[in-house]
Amino acid sequence: MTMIRTATAGLALLLAAACTAPAPPRSLASTAASTACSPPQGPPGAETATTIDVIEQAYFCILGNYYSGATLDNRSLLSAGFVALTQELNRNGRDVPEATMPALTGDRKTDWTAFKTVYKKTTDQVPDLRDKLAIATLEAIVAGLGDNHARWAHDVKRPPDYYDGDGYGLGLQANVNGPQTDGNPGAALPPLFVTTVQGGAAQAAGLRPGDIIESVNGSAPFIDGKATPAIAALYPQYPQARPVQLRLLRQNTGRRWTVTLKPGLYQRDLAALQVVQSKLLDDDIAYVRMRGFASDSANRVFKAISRLRTGRTLTGVVLDLRGNGGGSPTEAIRLLSAFVHGKVTAHVCTVNGKCESLRTDDTVELLNLPLTVLTDRSCASACEHFSSAVKDLRIGQLVGTRTAGVISGPAQPYLLSNNTTLSFPTRHHLGPNREVIDRIGVPPDHHVPLTPKDAAAGRDPALAKALTLLHK
Repeated sequence: MTMIRTATAGLALLLAAACTAPAPPRSLASTAASTACSPPQGPPGAETATTIDVIEQAYFCILGNYYSGATLDNRSLLSAGFVALTQELNRNGRDVPEATMPALTGDRKTDWTAFKTVYKKTTDQVPDLRDKLAIATLEAIVAGLGDNHARWAHDVKRPPDYYDGDGYGLGLQANVNGPQTDGNPGAALPPLFVTTVQGGAAQAAGLRPGDIIESVNGSAPFIDGKATPAIAALYPQYPQARPVQLRLLRQNTGRRWTVTLKPGLYQRDLAALQVVQSKLLDDDIAYVRMRGFASDSANRVFKAISRLRTGRTLTGVVLDLRGNGGGSPTEAIRLLSAFVHGKVTAHVCTVNGKCESLRTDDTVELLNLPLTVLTDRSCASACEHFSSAVKDLRIGQLVGTRTAGVISGPAQPYLLSNNTTLSFPTRHHLGPNREVIDRIGVPPDHHVPLTPKDAAAGRDPALAKALTLLHK
């Protein structure tokens, strides 16, 4: 599975199934587009322009390889692409008489020919917008899948002087995270408040955890209890560096004020860059924070617990997966295998219901320790694979809030002819009991949400509850 966008995060591309889409007949496709998409065999070359041929290749790649490609109505993809095309024309103050959606029949090849004909007539009238229109169209076709693990990776930009230890943005995290605003905004609950100040503009302006954000750029973050698009402005992406105005309330003093934060680079705390952190709590509980299921992260957890175990008897483990955006399903399975053997941890299934069971790796040594797991709405993808197995297999107890519900399936990458990467699930994920987790999430055994007052006081009620459970 993939890591949801943290903005660090793009998504890790895993489960290397190598299948390719059949090429459309040469009469219906250019040489570039008729080359079937295939998994990359190494780092791609330099990115070249996105053209109608690249869009064509992506279209047939999706229909030939996506989880439900065999049953997908191709018209939904082409309609989404054409809507984006016309909207991009409008954003640039232009329009073209030829930009009228062709009639679509549901025949994939015939519809593509009609779409391509109108597309070329339209873009030929505005050659200066050709690149923008192609990018907007292909992005919309991929978004038309409505799949949280479908991505088109292209033109990845970083700010000047960026290095891997930098963060970019306002320098804060809120209880509604960036990926949630894109993937599952309906799960967000008011109020919107600062949970962490990481640096940058937020730190310079004196923001603190627990500060309630009453408006973003003059717009309410919630209306009738439902999240609004305004929240997305808290997580700007380079190079869109427009200032963000926040109206804030500090509950313990009653102070209300307005601040304008300019996005930019800031140096993150080195601790925040560590995938695995650990410490001893109450002299006998191993606390391990895991920020992602990165390569070898399970082994790092095992080593951390082993160090804490040296010279003492541990009575339990608190595994903190809050903010864990996911990563490798292999690492999730290895970590589960330290707590149970001989079990199914998940299923990955085709659209016609044929499923493969993912099982524990019983070569991993059992820790033989009680487990509690801290979860929140930022626990996604491989993190949900792990959490659902803990719950279904009764390995331990989940404490905190429901997970993200962003686990459609393991993403397979495909290389396009312009050296960009298209990725999407070829199979969908189900929990150990064959339950759907995507868009739903995994509910905790003990619902313990963080409040603005908790954040302001530096309290961690979920951790306190986990310790109480382990001491029973």
